[in-house]
Amino acid sequence: MNDMLANKIRSVAVNIRKVRESKDYTQDYLAVKLNISQNAYSKIELGYTKITVERLFQIAQILEVNPVDLLMFGEDKAVHLVSAT
Repeated sequence: MNDMLANKIRSVAVNIRKVRESKDYTQDYLAVKLNISQNAYSKIELGYTKITVERLFQIAQILEVNPVDLLMFGEDKAVHLVSAT
């Protein structure tokens, strides 16, 4: 995987984590909602697991955000997502 793609995957993972934390949801809560283990969910937030479009939509629905917002890259967008909730 090239560095640019790896950075984008990490950025999506960071956005997911920041929104989850802003809502005071635990990794366990998201894992239960997604019907996966907490360890598997943790790997999503760490960027170790590439998520499918379906999984992205599931996470966005649980977090009550637009899936496109989770794809926006960079710290500015993550901060915007947190402050918008």
